[in-house]
Amino acid sequence: MERRVVITGIGGLCGLGTDAASIWRAMHEGRSAIGPLVNSELHELEGIIGAEIKALPQHDVARKQLVSMDRFSLLAVIAAREAMRQAGLSEDAGNAYRFGATVGVGICGWNSIEENYRAILLKGAPRAALLTAPKVMPSAAAGHVSMSLGLRGPVFGVTSACASANHAIASAVDQIRLGRADVMVSGGSDAPLIWGVLKSWEALRVLAPDTCRPFSADRKGVVLGEGAGMAVLESYEHATARGATVLAEIAGVGLSADAFDIAAPAVEGPEAAMRACLSDAGLNAEEVDYLNAHGTGTRANDETETAAIKRVFGDHAYSMSVSSTKSVHAHCLGAASALEMIACVMAIQEGIVPPTANYREPDPACDLDITPNVPRERKVRVAMSNAFAMGGTNAVLAFSKI
Repeated sequence: MERRVVITGIGGLCGLGTDAASIWRAMHEGRSAIGPLVNSELHELEGIIGAEIKALPQHDVARKQLVSMDRFSLLAVIAAREAMRQAGLSEDAGNAYRFGATVGVGICGWNSIEENYRAILLKGAPRAALLTAPKVMPSAAAGHVSMSLGLRGPVFGVTSACASANHAIASAVDQIRLGRADVMVSGGSDAPLIWGVLKSWEALRVLAPDTCRPFSADRKGVVLGEGAGMAVLESYEHATARGATVLAEIAGVGLSADAFDIAAPAVEGPEAAMRACLSDAGLNAEEVDYLNAHGTGTRANDETETAAIKRVFGDHAYSMSVSSTKSVHAHCLGAASALEMIACVMAIQEGIVPPTANYREPDPACDLDITPNVPRERKVRVAMSNAFAMGGTNAVLAFSKI
């Protein structure tokens, strides 16, 4: 019999707040964190907006570990510690090899990469900083979460651009279902508000000049943000045996690839991932109450995702609630779907659908109930979260009340 997987703790930080509770409060109130960047060293870049963390919360990460961490790893550790505290868990000698971690990241340690490029190429430094290589590797965040929490079971990084966190959580679900671990700390982290990264996205001509307006007819593109979201996943048996409070069950996972284009979205891949998720969860389409859309605010993505949702859900596409919380926390790349996991879990917990903020004009091509601007009270027994990435890699999760 397949092991059930539940969530017993969540943690996060982003422009909306420095813990999961404050993130959720801003989400369901529709308060946007998008604005001018004040902390990031943008050099000659001007007029770029984003959603940045204004100040990190107090943390007790030891200096010895801090000097070997890029910002994306630190964000992951802070969020992971919060999730573990809520779950009421800690490792000990008897369980460390049954506890693991998977962390998704979209762009790795670009803060350290850029610091070194500038030091060597512009200032004439003779060599890179000593710990640059371990700082920038995509798996660094998973390793630091493991070291910070004493997790000695399956630990690895996952990278699939904007779907990284959902892929990481899906991988963690597999570890528990296969019996390789009882507990997995999983999610995503990214810190892309860096000159070189922003210049790269600027070149794609998809950055919005004002704010993120998913599904609105006057949307002008994506806005980048930074952050991390993490969850403690446990087998149902492990959680109930220790009397843990269960926040939600991860009912299903669906993965697919477009095999179409490195940047342009397709309908068939997202459709296949959503159908696979429903099948894995043993759910009918009509049982989904809320769908947290990928909803980046680009014209192509929002139209394509709407078409895919209609194919999968049919008439029910118009009666379930849909929203894109990227309208408030922006697109945090590898962390995006981890923050959206928090939205799904809390929607189930509190019966509130967070809105799509900044919405102004209906778009006939995006004619779903996208919960414009105002939160909605609704009983949510099943929530789904879409994550579709450049390269055509798609990962969809289904969460259910237990």
